[in-house]
Amino acid sequence: MAHPASIPASPVCYARETNDRYAGYATREELLVFLNELLEAERAGARIAARTADETSDARLKSLMRDVQKDEVRWCAMLLRWIAQLEGEASPRTGAFYEKCLAIADLAERVAFINRGQDWVARRLRDMLPRTRDDAMHADFSAMLKGHDENIARADAHLKES
Repeated sequence: MAHPASIPASPVCYARETNDRYAGYATREELLVFLNELLEAERAGARIAARTADETSDARLKSLMRDVQKDEVRWCAMLLRWIAQLEGEASPRTGAFYEKCLAIADLAERVAFINRGQDWVARRLRDMLPRTRDDAMHADFSAMLKGHDENIARADAHLKES
């Protein structure tokens, strides 16, 4: 029988001492930056969707933009809840997207631009989902992604029919 000192020992496991970043998850600070970035974008989206609904006489477009506005407001509320839960400070700003959209007078072109903004948010969510450790936050981000994908499809359909 081998002497106990000659039997190789396993190295100590330090897994419990690692942080979220080491494990591939976003840190609290990264999440707060992400949440505020989306909050500013969603505020811009809500404002431009409301403005576009007010400016159109097309009932289908008005309905679509009102639905987009409601979704954007809903996502703003969700993002604000997560910022508060992480004990962060919510940005008071509205993204520059609003002013860029407002400069587009042709409503069909504006809707196409709004859709690109929706797609930008969807891409950001897809990037963050695998890095989101909290199950409830992950579920909220997944619901937000699904909502954006649905609005993109609806706007695409509207643009093709117009």
